[in-house]
Amino acid sequence: MNMVQPLQNLVRLSLPSKGRLAEDALAFLQACGLSVYKPNPRQYEATIPSLPGLTVLFQRPADIVVSVRDGSVDFGITGIDVIEERRGENGSLMVLHESLGFGACALCLAVPEIWNGVDSVARLRQYVEELGRPLRVATKYPVLTGRFLRNAGIPHVLISAEGTLETAPAIGYADIISDLVSSGQTLRDNRLRPLTDGVIQPSQAALIANRASLQRSPEALQIARQLLEYIEAYLRARDEVAIFANMRGTSPEELATRIFTQPTIAGLQGPTISRVIVRSGDPNWYAVNVIVPRSRLFQAISELRAVGGSGVVVVPVNYIFEEEPPRYTAMLKALAEG
Repeated sequence: MNMVQPLQNLVRLSLPSKGRLAEDALAFLQACGLSVYKPNPRQYEATIPSLPGLTVLFQRPADIVVSVRDGSVDFGITGIDVIEERRGENGSLMVLHESLGFGACALCLAVPEIWNGVDSVARLRQYVEELGRPLRVATKYPVLTGRFLRNAGIPHVLISAEGTLETAPAIGYADIISDLVSSGQTLRDNRLRPLTDGVIQPSQAALIANRASLQRSPEALQIARQLLEYIEAYLRARDEVAIFANMRGTSPEELATRIFTQPTIAGLQGPTISRVIVRSGDPNWYAVNVIVPRSRLFQAISELRAVGGSGVVVVPVNYIFEEEPPRYTAMLKALAEG
């Protein structure tokens, strides 16, 4: 008799349900080799075929944090801004990878353009003293914003807002706003400008997990390792290329000595050198393979030519796997300590 696995025993990953962050999260996972299969776009559940023990759910970014914190979901991908706003103080939420490389923005204080000279937190504090009353700040991030303003010594009243914040100063129900900024164009369109030192929380997408799930569930621990394996291997490789070239030399060691005189083409640990069997029977031809940063590709090719390289071929690198993902090792250490 087939038994259906109880829903509460499944390992779950929550992703953003809509918007740019949702699109970028799906594209990122696909690039990592973890494509999400969602046959019906209206469904709020999906799978990752390469991780058969995992169920994917879709939620609002802030709800992802709450679900992971409370343990109804094991893993989540969402922004550092909402993680820090809603993670709580009991340590139940762990950040497994803090920099997935997409969703970049920052929670910032922004003031009306007509506030001449108010361009820093110190000048804002002085302005509030002259104002003679607490500053009214519209925000969707009361925890982070309140902490920042208290540390800055600025008397304030936080005004909760669910809609568009940028209009709050113009309408008159707030003096300034604390909101997410990426390009800053929306602020400029509404005659606002960020303070030069008013960044409350830099943000980008991050991978989070529930501590108790990792401690009690071997299945969740295995999924954590697989997620970090793929993510770290992809992130490490995406800015690298593999270069292959033919070189003449008396031995692999002699070629390596030449290569090590150049700053770019030494590879991750050193070049891989193997003999090329040529038609003429000349035993002194070798193939050299090195991994170099994409940003230094032209320099690497020039260096290879300088030491006798020819027939250079460049190919992208999809993954670079470590012996052990550093963040997985860090996670195990944190679990042992906690």
